[in-house]
Amino acid sequence: MSIKKSFLKTKPVCKVTFRLTANESRYAETVKLLGEFNGWDESVSPMKKLKSGDFTQTLNLTVGKDYQFKYLCNSEKWENDWNADAYAPSPIPGADNSVVSI
Repeated sequence: MSIKKSFLKTKPVCKVTFRLTANESRYAETVKLLGEFNGWDESVSPMKKLKSGDFTQTLNLTVGKDYQFKYLCNSEKWENDWNADAYAPSPIPGADNSVVSI
């Protein structure tokens, strides 16, 4: 798992690339990136699956905010990003959400 940030000089926006490896996804067929930036909407398009089996997606996020998120593998298993900037309690008892700070 990794998060790569590229800040734009002309706008208060950061291009954030999320990556989940094949092993971390437990070799899932599909992975969706869900979080505060898309209203936790499970109908979003899946992340792009690479030939390596890794999944990637790039989002433009507003600078100066924290966003909670998780990966949803095969529409049933939630995974955190263990390289996230922080973690926040999830509404699900005993679980945390990953946080990316922009």
